Amino acid sequence: MAATMRVQSDWNQVLRRNEGEAWLSCRSPGKSTLYGSLTCQGVGSDGIPEISASEGFVVNEITKKSILVSCPHENVSTKFLAPYTSFCRIHQKSIICIDISSGGGLGVSTSTDGTMKIWQAANGEIRRLLEGHVYDVNCCRFFPSGLVVLSGGMDAQLKIWSAEDASCVVTFKGHKGGILDTAIVDRGRNVISSSRDGTARLWDCGKSACLGVVADCGSPVNGIALGVADNTINLGSPEKAPSEREIGTEGKILLLAREDKKLQGVGLQSRQPVFLFVGSDAFNCCTFLSSIYLLAGTQDGNIYQLDVRNTKAPVQIIHRSGAPVLCLLPYKDGFIASQGDGTCFIIQQDLDHVIDLTEADCDPVYKVATWEKQIYTCCRDGMVRRYQLSDL
Repeated sequence: MAATMRVQSDWNQVLRRNEGEAWLSCRSPGKSTLYGSLTCQGVGSDGIPEISASEGFVVNEITKKSILVSCPHENVSTKFLAPYTSFCRIHQKSIICIDISSGGGLGVSTSTDGTMKIWQAANGEIRRLLEGHVYDVNCCRFFPSGLVVLSGGMDAQLKIWSAEDASCVVTFKGHKGGILDTAIVDRGRNVISSSRDGTARLWDCGKSACLGVVADCGSPVNGIALGVADNTINLGSPEKAPSEREIGTEGKILLLAREDKKLQGVGLQSRQPVFLFVGSDAFNCCTFLSSIYLLAGTQDGNIYQLDVRNTKAPVQIIHRSGAPVLCLLPYKDGFIASQGDGTCFIIQQDLDHVIDLTEADCDPVYKVATWEKQIYTCCRDGMVRRYQLSDL
């Protein structure tokens, strides 16, 4: 893997002071790390600081919230982006999960302080408290309408909430262990959950009933992702005719990121295995980049890109640090990844540099959500950070 550049987490505050200095490093596998610094030479009338880099590094571009730095010797450049705004009052403790509504107006998040809240995405102002789970809530997401929330908890319950009045409208029971992730089928008449009990289940929202076990892995399913399969992929046939309550399951493939170092693909309607890939460590998260390509992240810092049509060998393995990969999300022509060491980065096909979303200092960034050019992250330090991307 190419070299990785890092910068001091509070660089944007430090480099606004005259002669302020922030450390910088460039690490290349098998070589000694190159250390350097950025120094503020003064701030212009437009509020943009003038910054110089120490030997071995070059500052290519500076804006109010970003700095593009290269290390010519390693032929690598990184754009470090500071948050546009941060919300510290939504939760008191570590924030585990976050999502933004389809219209961009609302956010939902869950925390180890035991709460799940809906808030205004623009200013972090709390609108609703969603109360009803026993113990911690592990995951939350908006339905495509943006008016309804799906959550899964350590209490093995899956719940559907109204974002308008915070009422819990449906509770699904059936899992024997805490729910770790969820997915919504099309507009949301059916939903899927995965659990510590090793199963992924399909549910009928209208009748609050389980439509079946999609997969039983015998190992916790840490993350799932649902995608439309390329029509060249054989998804298998269901053993018995699907219930008429199953809406939109045909032609879809469910990815399962498993604790036992396996990434599995299953036909959602057929419940038949499509592929099984063995990785270097427990898989934490997975996502589709297209109907053919997918990404999955492991506990030891590997991001595997696979081609569903042939999963024998990965297309590529991206490894930036040994920290657990916690979240993967498709974005434009690439993806966003977050890791347990506080890093969160964007890789785009046509960009010759990585975009690094900075400020979380060694605290895991658990989840990332996007709305158009805004990226929201949630972190162990209890902060929701919002980054504003200019035209990528």
